[in-house]
Amino acid sequence: MLQVIQHQRSGEISVEELPAPNCHSNGILVRTAYSLISAGTEKTSVENSQSSLLERARKQPEQVRTVLNNLKKEGLASTINKVQTKLESYKQLGYSASGTVIESTCDEFAPGDRVACAGAGLATHSGIISIPKNLAIKIPEIVTLEDAAFTTLGIIALQGVRQADVRLGETVAVIGLGLIGQITVQLLKASGCRVVGLDINTALFEQAIVSGCEQCYPSNSDSINNILSFTRGIGCDSVILTAGTESNQPLELALKIARKKGKVIVVGAVGMNVPRSPFYEKELELKISCSYGPGRYDLQYEELGFDYPVGYVRWSENRNMQAFVDLLAGKKIDVKALTTHIFDVEKATDAYDLITGKVKEHYLGILLKYGENAVSQVKSVINTKAAKVHNDIKIGFVGAGNFAQFYLLPTLKESGCELTSVSTATPANAKSVASKFGFSTFSTDSDEIIEKSAANLIFCASKHDSHSHYVIKSIEAGKPVFVEKPFAINREQLEAIDAAVNAHNGQVMVGFNRRFSDSFRAIKKFFNGYSEPMAMSYRVNAGFIPKNHWLNFPGQGGRIIGEVCHFVDCMIYLTGELPIKVYAEQLSGENREAVNRDNVIIMIKFSNGSAGNIEYLANGDSSLPKEYFSVFCGRKTAIMDNFTTVELFSAGKMKKLKFDGKKGHREEVKAMLDAIKSGGLMPIPYNEIKAATLTTFAVIESLQSGNPVYLKKNVILNEVKNPESALGMDSSLRSE
Repeated sequence: MLQVIQHQRSGEISVEELPAPNCHSNGILVRTAYSLISAGTEKTSVENSQSSLLERARKQPEQVRTVLNNLKKEGLASTINKVQTKLESYKQLGYSASGTVIESTCDEFAPGDRVACAGAGLATHSGIISIPKNLAIKIPEIVTLEDAAFTTLGIIALQGVRQADVRLGETVAVIGLGLIGQITVQLLKASGCRVVGLDINTALFEQAIVSGCEQCYPSNSDSINNILSFTRGIGCDSVILTAGTESNQPLELALKIARKKGKVIVVGAVGMNVPRSPFYEKELELKISCSYGPGRYDLQYEELGFDYPVGYVRWSENRNMQAFVDLLAGKKIDVKALTTHIFDVEKATDAYDLITGKVKEHYLGILLKYGENAVSQVKSVINTKAAKVHNDIKIGFVGAGNFAQFYLLPTLKESGCELTSVSTATPANAKSVASKFGFSTFSTDSDEIIEKSAANLIFCASKHDSHSHYVIKSIEAGKPVFVEKPFAINREQLEAIDAAVNAHNGQVMVGFNRRFSDSFRAIKKFFNGYSEPMAMSYRVNAGFIPKNHWLNFPGQGGRIIGEVCHFVDCMIYLTGELPIKVYAEQLSGENREAVNRDNVIIMIKFSNGSAGNIEYLANGDSSLPKEYFSVFCGRKTAIMDNFTTVELFSAGKMKKLKFDGKKGHREEVKAMLDAIKSGGLMPIPYNEIKAATLTTFAVIESLQSGNPVYLKKNVILNEVKNPESALGMDSSLRSE
């Protein structure tokens, strides 16, 4: 399919042949008919990417802070790598489109339905788009696909009007008469309001009068008296800001023309240096309109499809979409009058020349049109800039997000292995990864990479709920597989993997990288030869994440299964033994934004008498380094501080080792490749991988029951009549 993308470093806009996306798990796949260019938003995006790095830093201080925080935590080299990866990626553009459903995984839609679609990164300028069900609505035959493509811009305007809570006969000023401003004017006119429009571009006034403005004035202080006269000296009941500028001028003007106890609604991206005195003197109400309405930025709503009860949230994101389409159907809104240009998608760069000013011509609504050549459903595309091949290992990579690009792929690229195929859910990201790391092909079909590509070694770094699926697929295809943690998110998945490993003699490696770090290897060496039990303590300042983070989605396993497995594995590595008993307690707080299971204390007993304590905490300060580990054994002590230092205490003396803070990602990948090249065993014994995974399941079970959970023969014992008998371990299960 064809898609419009932008290179982040150069800012160049191009139309590329990319693989089609897969259908959303609870949504639809849509053959795009039209997509609307949001001139204000996309112009800003394009201009930012075409600016110098210094200018970008000035315009985006939040990103600068992110870079500086990363610099403190991970060092210069890692930060530079992350910034370069970001700059060499491709950005998807667009968020408002219409088309016809070609595949559905939900009850609400069927193939053949005509739909309007919304969502940044979803309703993109692409021949085929994948949309969650709450970000799409059916459109009646009376509404054309051209008009329906305006729906997302329409609901941004509609939500602004809802925030103003206008009443029949009220006077409302709209500052900024671009596309969203023009739609806002039409909505206000349909609501029975008297509307006055303001903009610095007087060429927009003629259309604004057609849209419903009774008067239009330049957006400056010279117009204040005219507006006061228009409002009979009262001032505007509401002022809606739909302009896009860094300047504080639109907001300051709004304060002057609003009546006492009036409302100021911010829809566009304007300067927000709010002066106190005018607000205080007039007791004004300031509201910021959140994009499409209730549901926006709520992943439970947008990604998983959970709706809000209509009795409590009358106008959700989706219901706003329906309302706008109803207005189109009832001829209350006329977007045809706002459509100034329609370009075939192949000529999309001409459209962007228009909005960036390279071509001097008046514009408002700009549509991209998609013909048959734009909508091929091919799932794999050849990369013409593939890297050179140096050996017989051919790698297929599934799920190449930020983590994979920062920590795994650089080592694979340096290894000289043939990078055969890469797949990601997002077509633009698949192209970015293929271009940066030199994969021969890029795709959105991960199963095809495993089953049909020339790859003979699979790496998987997809979302947690898909790990077991790709591991089993790889094993059944006879291909060794490296999978990022977690290995599985429940016992059913683990049992299925276990059956596949046994049936096909599968080779599996899990990304338990910390045991490969210089810090943990130094500790292992320090205690080498000691047979006494170890007392271990691992404190993890995990950091807060909200309940609606994808890790907390049903089916993703949560943070205990997703990350605590790392710290269990470190203890297995150091002791050379497997866990036999687990007991866990969580905090019992009442903070509705926090997940209590993100704050747990875990006690683990090992088969040789060793004991480990894991404090996994999300309620600490972010300035504290993440990980701190200590171990006591045989009158010796080792303390690791966030992979930067290891202090070794023995015979009354202390030796301090300094490290670079890296956590073993590079070393684990090299160990995997060396094992494949030599035909040797996997770097981590399979029984240790299983044991670490089962231990996290036991933690969950202990939290649920409030009791210790016993493990034996890599199986959680739910009912143990004689717990003491469960403390023994078969010698065959011990690490070699």
